[in-house]
Amino acid sequence: MSYEQMVSGISMGIELVGVSLLIAGGIYSLGTFARDAARLNGVAAYEALRRTLGRSILVGLEILVGADIIRTIAVSPSVTSVGVLGLVVVVRTFLSFSLEAELEGQWPWRRRQHEVARVSGSSPFPEITAGDRAAPAAGRTRDAGASTHC
Repeated sequence: MSYEQMVSGISMGIELVGVSLLIAGGIYSLGTFARDAARLNGVAAYEALRRTLGRSILVGLEILVGADIIRTIAVSPSVTSVGVLGLVVVVRTFLSFSLEAELEGQWPWRRRQHEVARVSGSSPFPEITAGDRAAPAAGRTRDAGASTHC
């Protein structure tokens, strides 16, 4: 068995693990959704389905990207294959970021700022303070003629 065949087999094995995780995660998510839908209200069950399914997709995508990198770097490091790998990594990274943002309700690089703000009780946005959320600040009035429609 040659080096290329061995690395290609390893890469295919890793891809199989990634696809298996996607399938198993989907089945697990649907199973827990069915269980939760019977016990909880529909909204809570749906939110749990989105979280578990989204997380399993994220893990599967990460493993598939790893398999693509191994195959491209070790088996066929041509300019074309590296370009295709770059495109695949960009698309999968975009999917990962958008899934994570959908699951967490914020971009991954903003998570730390929101955690600190939640613990300290302050707003992550300096222009919005706790007083601003509770009641309008003194001296600020709303224009009676201003439209409330966007």
